Amino acid sequence: MPDASRRPTVAVTGVGALIGQGIARSLRPRGRVRIMGVDRRITPFSKTFCDAVEQKPAIDEASEAYLDFWRGLVRREGIELILPGLSVDMDFFNGNRAAFRDMGVKVALNREGLIALCADKADFQKAYRAAGFPAIPSARPESWEEALAALGPAPLLLKPRRGEGSAGIVRLDDASDFAYWTRRSGDNWLMQTVMGTEADEYTVGVYGLGDGTSLGPIIMRRRLTRSGHTGEVEVLDHPAIAALTGRIIRHFQPIGPTNLQFRMGGETPYLLEINPRFSSSCSLRAAFGFVEAEMCIDDLLEGRTPEQPVIRHGAAHRYNEDFIADTLPGKEPSGYAGDPV
Repeated sequence: MPDASRRPTVAVTGVGALIGQGIARSLRPRGRVRIMGVDRRITPFSKTFCDAVEQKPAIDEASEAYLDFWRGLVRREGIELILPGLSVDMDFFNGNRAAFRDMGVKVALNREGLIALCADKADFQKAYRAAGFPAIPSARPESWEEALAALGPAPLLLKPRRGEGSAGIVRLDDASDFAYWTRRSGDNWLMQTVMGTEADEYTVGVYGLGDGTSLGPIIMRRRLTRSGHTGEVEVLDHPAIAALTGRIIRHFQPIGPTNLQFRMGGETPYLLEINPRFSSSCSLRAAFGFVEAEMCIDDLLEGRTPEQPVIRHGAAHRYNEDFIADTLPGKEPSGYAGDPV
């Protein structure tokens, strides 16, 4: 392994959560960089993927004091690249691009316009449909009768306009459901036709080059957990999804790690959403040869176009296990992964 003092330092945020851990874990075995993990909650488990860790201060992240925290951290640790592992972190860095340019640090951020467009599912669906892509029927009806007329027979889906993953998505079967959930959701909702089945859902990863081209795609048929994250995947070829992904990339021109979610409706793929960031399945993608964090190092630190990855086919299943950290006096914690549960 190279001397740590000669490796560039890369900060990975959100290492107390699934995405940040996946980013750090994909970088760790290759030893190209010194990994600085950052989060509000630093756990013994997250430390195992990092060379050093820093706990976020408990202050308003919209404040100048929080920006000063990052200025100090970048200067003290010599951070050259930041990989945001949480959507809230992406929003913070996106809103402070100029400040981080002044610090001389690179941040793995997608195109600013695409981040803004994807922040609201209703706005994105309008833009997607206007571009001529096969779109899932979507509406914000004022009544259940109007919903049925616009979207077809029940059940229908109500999802947050602003949110991530599958959190907040509910099935509506009748007028009572419509009244309850639209009232409870305030203005933050969008209704859609149910497209396909859970067995027809796919997550797709690309690394956008900003000019309408990309590396990938890696296509995975998936099953979601109750928390809305990917629990099982099968990496495979899907010509129809690959073709549509190419068209979408040419139109929206993403930069860096980009995640697309699809449902099949018959023989037609329908885009659920674009997540213009690292996703919860980044560690699974890395296991099959699509290592987005390494691509960021090639692109943003070394200034070269990453090589097209060689993607393997196969299946993966996520499971829980115990992590035991010894705390004997004078002994550093040592991780033990207990029996799977």
